Amino acid sequence: MDKNLENENLDLVGEEHPSEFRLSRSKIMYVEDKSEGLDGAARIGRVYFSKSGKTLYYRGKKFQSLKGSGFKANYFEVESGDHYWISGPRKDQNNRLYGGNRGVEIDVDVHEEYIQYINT
Repeated sequence: MDKNLENENLDLVGEEHPSEFRLSRSKIMYVEDKSEGLDGAARIGRVYFSKSGKTLYYRGKKFQSLKGSGFKANYFEVESGDHYWISGPRKDQNNRLYGGNRGVEIDVDVHEEYIQYINT
């Protein structure tokens, strides 16, 4: 797994969320780092949306849309400029671009909710 999504102490699990992070403005989503190629580190976790919906927040990172200009990516991380693919998780678990779910980690705080989602 790559440096951008692995071993981050930026999990929001058990921590007080900033006031702009509301559960009502969040979704379980698939997040894949595309900065080093087509098959990057990937996780399924809770992504928070800004009030306007234009900015996404995940594990201490802030993302904004590439507005269709990315290559196999749809968001960029504001601080680093790295490209990511962020989308809703698929029920068939084929989240990766070329299918499958190999190496995709599921955040502990959403694990049960995600399992319920794929089994419905």
